[in-house]
Amino acid sequence: MAVDFSKAVDDGLKLSKRIYFVKDRAVSPPKPPPPMARWATAFLPSAPMVYAVISDPGIVDNPDISSYQPHVYGRCDPPALIPLQMNAIEMEADCYHETAFVTVSGTWRLHCVMGSRSCDCRIAVPVSHQGSILGVEVSVSRKSYSTQLVVMGDENGNQNSAPPQNGGFLIPNIFTLTIPQVDGGSNLSIKVRWSQKIVYSKGQFSLNVPFTFPDFVNPAGKRISKREKIQINVDAVTGVELLCKTISHPLKEVRRHAGSMGFLYDSDVLSWSKVDFSFSYAVSSSHINGGVLLESASVQDFDEREMFYMYLSPGDIQSHKVFKKDIIFIIDISGSMRGKLIEDTKNALLTALSKLNHDDSFNILAFNGETYLFSKAMDLASGDAVERATEWINTNFIAGSGTNISHPLNTAIEMLSNIQSSVPIVFLVTDGTVEDERQICAMVKNRMINGESICPRIYTFGIGSFCNHYFLRMLAMIGRGQYDAALDVDLIEPRMLTLFDKASSLILANIKMDTLDDLDDLEVYPPHIPDLSSEGPLILSGRYRGNFPKTLKVKGILADFSNFVVDMKIQNAKDIPVQKISARDQIEHLTAQAWLMENKQLEQKVAKLSLQTGFTSEYTRMMIHETDHLKKVKESSGPKEASKKSNPLFEAPVQGQRMILLPHLGIGFGNLTATAENTPPGFESKLPEVPEIFKAATNCFETLCSYCCCMCCIQCCTRINSQCATALAQLCIGLGCFGCISCCSDICCSGNEG
Repeated sequence: MAVDFSKAVDDGLKLSKRIYFVKDRAVSPPKPPPPMARWATAFLPSAPMVYAVISDPGIVDNPDISSYQPHVYGRCDPPALIPLQMNAIEMEADCYHETAFVTVSGTWRLHCVMGSRSCDCRIAVPVSHQGSILGVEVSVSRKSYSTQLVVMGDENGNQNSAPPQNGGFLIPNIFTLTIPQVDGGSNLSIKVRWSQKIVYSKGQFSLNVPFTFPDFVNPAGKRISKREKIQINVDAVTGVELLCKTISHPLKEVRRHAGSMGFLYDSDVLSWSKVDFSFSYAVSSSHINGGVLLESASVQDFDEREMFYMYLSPGDIQSHKVFKKDIIFIIDISGSMRGKLIEDTKNALLTALSKLNHDDSFNILAFNGETYLFSKAMDLASGDAVERATEWINTNFIAGSGTNISHPLNTAIEMLSNIQSSVPIVFLVTDGTVEDERQICAMVKNRMINGESICPRIYTFGIGSFCNHYFLRMLAMIGRGQYDAALDVDLIEPRMLTLFDKASSLILANIKMDTLDDLDDLEVYPPHIPDLSSEGPLILSGRYRGNFPKTLKVKGILADFSNFVVDMKIQNAKDIPVQKISARDQIEHLTAQAWLMENKQLEQKVAKLSLQTGFTSEYTRMMIHETDHLKKVKESSGPKEASKKSNPLFEAPVQGQRMILLPHLGIGFGNLTATAENTPPGFESKLPEVPEIFKAATNCFETLCSYCCCMCCIQCCTRINSQCATALAQLCIGLGCFGCISCCSDICCSGNEG
C-alpha cells in the first residue's frame, strides 16, 4: 500500500503541471525528487498532508483562472494524488512525563480542481512510534466532519451509516482519512489530535514530531502570507528543575515554574519547515526517585473509583550499577521470516551479542517447527564465544516451516531456573501466532517462583501484524519484563535493540509497594511490577477505593543484591490529567487480560474506557460524523414533528447528517492462517483484474456457485495449472452466453473475431 500511495503521489505531481498560475514566478510547477531519491516510498508524507484524489484528469486546473488546455481523455486508475497547497500550520504539544498530546491545525486549499468540479480529499498524518490517533476535525464550505468512536457492532444498527470508506492506517505509522466531494477552490480547515510516547534515553526525554514539508505545498503567489506556529508545554510530575537540552526550531521560553516550562514560536515564513520538530529536556536528579499523583473520578466517569499514577525514575545513570545478566535469545526462523526479516533480526541479534559484558552469560534458541540450540549450557560472553555464536547463527538461521513457541520457551526457563547471582532473562522474538498461546501463558505463570530470588524475566518482541501482540504483552507481564514491536518491518533492528537496551540495563529488581493492602477494590496496571531500567522510567497506574496512604515506600534489590527503599512523594494532580496519560497503557493491559481470560465483561470495560478517553481499542471503531449545515438550516426552518422517543439512540436520522464508517484500527489478535501458510508480515495478496468477457458470466454463474464461491475457492483457483484454468475459463464463458442472452450475439461475434 505504501508503494502504491507513493506512486499515486508521483503521478499527481506530474498531472499538476497542467495547472496554470498566470505569470507568477513563485509558483513554478512542482519539481519531483532527483532520480537518486526516487525509491519506492519517496513520496510518503513526512508531515501532515492533504491530497486531491483525481480519477478524472480533465478536472485538474486552476479554480480561479482556466488555462483552456486540451481535454484529457481517459481516467486515472488507481487515482492520482495531488498534494494540496498549505496556507497555515500550527502545532501544539503538551508533554506529561513520558506522554505527549499533539494537536496540529492547518489550512489547505484545493488549488488543482476546477471551481465547477469536485473531488475527494485524503488526509495523511504520520505519527511517531506508539502513537494513537485521538480525533480529526474538518471544516470545508458548508460541511463539517469530526471523528468519534463507537462500540464494535453498534454501527450495524445505525440506519444512517454509509459503507466503509478509504481510511485507516496506510502503514503502521501513517493514518489516512478521506473527505468526500470537496468543491474546487475550497479551503479545508483541519485539526488532528494524537498522543505519542516521549522517548527516554541517556537521562533525557525527547519529543520528535514529523514536521518536514516538501516544497510543493507552498501556496501559489508571492503575496500569500505563510503563518507557522509551534507551542510546547512541559509539565513534569517530579516538580524539580527541568533542563532544556535541544530544540530544532527557534522557540522562545515564555514560561518557567518548578517542574514546568513553556516555549513558543510564531512567525511568517518564506517556506514551511524543512526538518522534523525535536525537543529534549532532562530532569535534574542524581538518584532513584519517584512519586504518586492522585485524581478523583469525574462525574462522567463510568468507574467511580479514585485514580493513581506512580512513577519511578532512574536518575543519573552514571551513579548506578546494572545487574549482571544471563540471557537466552529465542528467535523465530519460520518460513514467514525469510528474506529481509531474518536478515534484520540476525543483524540486531549480532549487535546485541556484541553489547554484552564479559561477565554476562548467553545462549541462543532458534525455532520453527523444530528447536535448534546453540549450546547445552550458558556461555560467558567472551570474544571467542560471540564469534562462535556468529558462525552458528549464519549456519542455522534458515527459514523453515512450522512455528512452535512452547518447547523453546519451556527449555529456556528450565535452563535459567537455578540462576542465583544475576538476572535471568528470556528474550523472545516472533512474527507468528500459535494455537496454544493461552496454555503457554499458564505454563509460564506456573513456572514463575515467588520469593526472594529473581525469577526469569521475559521480554517479548513482535514483528508485523500476524503475531498476537496481546499474547506477547501478557507473556511479558507475567514474566515481569517488557514488550515492544515492529509493526513496520523496516524498524526491526532499531526497535529490537531498544528493547534489548532496556533488558540489559536493569538497576532495581523485585520491586514491591508497601501499605496498599488497606485499600479496597485495588487494581494496578501492570499487575506484576517490572524491574527499573536506566533506559526509562517505571510507570504504574490504577484504581482504588478508600483513603490513599499519606506515605508510601517502594522496595527493591540493587545490582549488588542489597536492599533499597525509596519514599514516594504523594500529591494531588493539578495540571496533569492522570486518566488521560494512563489510559492507553490501561486499555492495552486490560485487552491482554480479556484475551487471556476470554472475559466479555473485561471487553466491555475496555470499550467504555476507550469511548471515555478517546483512545482506540480492539472493541471500538472510529466513524466520521458528517454535517451538512445548509441542509440542517433548511430542516430547522421547516415544520417540526414531535419525537415519540426521548432516547437519541432511537431518533430518526437527522437531515443533513450521516456517519461514515472507517476500517477497524486495531491490530487484532494474530492470524493463525497466515502463520500456518508462512505468509511474511506486510504481504498483501492481490487478485488479477477480471477481463470484461468474464464479467458477462457473473450474474448467471453466481447462483450456481452461491454455496461454494468464497475466498477459499478463489485461493484454490490460483493454484491450479494452466490447462485446468483454460477449461474453467471456457466453461464460464459458455455459461455466461446462456445467462446473458442480450449479450450473446456480441460475445459470439467477439469470439469469431478472435
